[in-house]
Amino acid sequence: MKIEDRTGKRVPDVTFRTRRDGQWVDVTSQSLFGGRRVVLFALPGAFTPTCSSAHLPRYDELYDEFRKAGVDDVICLSVNDAFTMDAWGRDLDVSQVRLLGDGNAEFSRGMGMCVDKADLGFGPRSWRYAMVVDDGVIEKMFIEPQRPGDPYEISDADHVLGYLNPKRAPEEDIAILTRDTCPHCARAKSMLKAAGLRYVEIPLVGARGLQTLRGISGATTVPQVFVGGRRIGGADDLERWLAQRGDSARKS
Repeated sequence: MKIEDRTGKRVPDVTFRTRRDGQWVDVTSQSLFGGRRVVLFALPGAFTPTCSSAHLPRYDELYDEFRKAGVDDVICLSVNDAFTMDAWGRDLDVSQVRLLGDGNAEFSRGMGMCVDKADLGFGPRSWRYAMVVDDGVIEKMFIEPQRPGDPYEISDADHVLGYLNPKRAPEEDIAILTRDTCPHCARAKSMLKAAGLRYVEIPLVGARGLQTLRGISGATTVPQVFVGGRRIGGADDLERWLAQRGDSARKS
């Protein structure tokens, strides 16, 4: 396997067969990349473990940050057919990243990124990589190390964003345990939204919800807020944490 870094070269000129509203629509490289700054990341296959659990979801999660960094579009490419890519996007509830099937591997071959995965029964597939493309010219590539298996180290969304915005301070993941009709939960969510912080809400239902609450947080009341794996506490604790966060930001 010989992988080529094509930085400074143009992307392959191919036509992709895509589906839109139940119809076949041909999409060209020129329409995807011409006059635009685009991030494309390629992966071995739809519905595969790393691609489904980390690679694609993180790009979709950080899509707005890519836009703020001057990117017009984020594209996920895989050597799969259009039907499979569409089904995968629906399964993962991907709402912003464009999924692009390179069914005949023409783009992947043109990029020098087509590899043989016959040992897995996959046939030809794309090596895992990402790139920033400016008006059809490859500005920067993030190619995974060439070793056996499926390395996933530098083509992730955070690495690419670090290149686009070197001053970016990655946000810590925030999760909040809640219950329906809980006014303090609504207050906590409102505070997070007002601070411009993304969060994942985990609703607790019935007796098992209480067991989950105790098992995760050791607490018996909601909400319970966690930041980067650390328990912050309830709504009042969150308010204090946000105030301290604001003070630290003003001093820096």
